[in-house]
Amino acid sequence: MILHELPPWKKSIKRKPLSSSKYYFFDAGVVAALQGRRHIEKGTSEFGDAFETYIFHELMCYRDYISEVPLSYWRSTSGYEVDFIIDDHTAVEVKAKENVSTQDLKSLRALAEEKKLKRYLCVSLEARTREVEGITVLPVKEFLKSLWEGQYQ
Repeated sequence: MILHELPPWKKSIKRKPLSSSKYYFFDAGVVAALQGRRHIEKGTSEFGDAFETYIFHELMCYRDYISEVPLSYWRSTSGYEVDFIIDDHTAVEVKAKENVSTQDLKSLRALAEEKKLKRYLCVSLEARTREVEGITVLPVKEFLKSLWEGQYQ
């Protein structure tokens, strides 16, 4: 109950995927306490990690209570990584930024070259949804609303 395992997505053909799992603590506060931090500042890597963990927990709750779809992540041996793959159809990258750049989308673009998934999303702190080279950049609230309405099944 303290640690969750996220298995790797291994269906990549063009770029060799890694086969090791990724782990998330149940509570980002536990990680902060272990590191001797009392609070997490917006704009820091710790804030980004906590934001990613928050999205992970929402995806896990949706999976456990509603859909039972498998969750995984993708990382290539060349260093590309996409935070979440929902049931072999949706790639989700999480960026705790108000302005996502094209550089922030490089891993999603690399995975999109495989043409194996239906959707490529970047969940962020941006105010509005926008499209960048076939990738949808959307605000966290919009992503969560769409998730719980069943749009990513």
